Amino acid sequence: MSTTTISTATQAAAIARNQTERGHRIRVLLAWLAAAAVTLVIGGYGYDYYTLGAAQRPFSPKHELLRPSGPIGIKLGMFGVLLFFLIYLYPLRKKWSWLARQGNSRHWLDFHVVLGTVAPIIIAFHSSFKFSNIAGMAFWSMLCVTLSGFVGRYLYSQIPRNLTAAELTLKELEDTEEKMRRELAAQQLAFGSRMESLYALPDAKSVARIPMLAALVWMIAIDFQRPLRVSLMRLQAAGFGAWLLSLFGLLPTRDSKLEHAIEVARQQARLSKRVLFLSRTQQVFKLWHVVHRPFSYAFAILALLHIGIALFMGYGLTIHG
Repeated sequence: MSTTTISTATQAAAIARNQTERGHRIRVLLAWLAAAAVTLVIGGYGYDYYTLGAAQRPFSPKHELLRPSGPIGIKLGMFGVLLFFLIYLYPLRKKWSWLARQGNSRHWLDFHVVLGTVAPIIIAFHSSFKFSNIAGMAFWSMLCVTLSGFVGRYLYSQIPRNLTAAELTLKELEDTEEKMRRELAAQQLAFGSRMESLYALPDAKSVARIPMLAALVWMIAIDFQRPLRVSLMRLQAAGFGAWLLSLFGLLPTRDSKLEHAIEVARQQARLSKRVLFLSRTQQVFKLWHVVHRPFSYAFAILALLHIGIALFMGYGLTIHG
């Protein structure tokens, strides 16, 4: 096969991957917009009811509809539980080969996070924000699952993966970082030492000494600091006017050379951080599995118990507003 043919095939594959990723991002965005719309509609309709005290709610004209055992309340409970049990499709992918072949793990994880975020909100509306008894325990378990899920999604993004979703070896990662450093050196010639602030990181010995959870907090703090450093870089390199027009440096300026240099530095900073924290990230990720799974199993058991009792008692033991 000729070099030209290989190059053409590589470009075609890259275009296909970009189109797939673009389509996925659009679908995830639509999912978040749909979730926000449902939340706003329910919240807007029931706002005057949900904000009442327990003693005033029975006198509201919406009480019969929105209380947990009311027509809308029950449907919200069913919808919330359905959403949450759909979340279990993600871990089931590892056990069902036919499901594992549908899409890739990262795409599934993105929708897993959307469902895990919306489900507790819908359940909160179902309970009319009164959390007690078994249903309350189920809700708090579900909330813990959701919050730990955000941490898991962040950790997953910190472990570099290749196109087949297999973890890259440290040697491959370091080789990629070295290539980025060479390109970054060319950008430093144009913008000097100001570029260094965009990828300033702690030393490896400091990272190795700190506890796992402290390493996680440190990683998150670095990610939060980076946009501020980029903003300062744009202010110093482009001037106050351009900085102001770019919403205080949060958006790109019209200086293409500056923006290219910032993008190279940003990519190198992300990569260097992942190399530096890789072993700690993998340790925290293993610990996260130990914490996340029991909460999800506890919710499933409590939710089924709550539903069973509610059905057996004719909805008499649902949470009353």
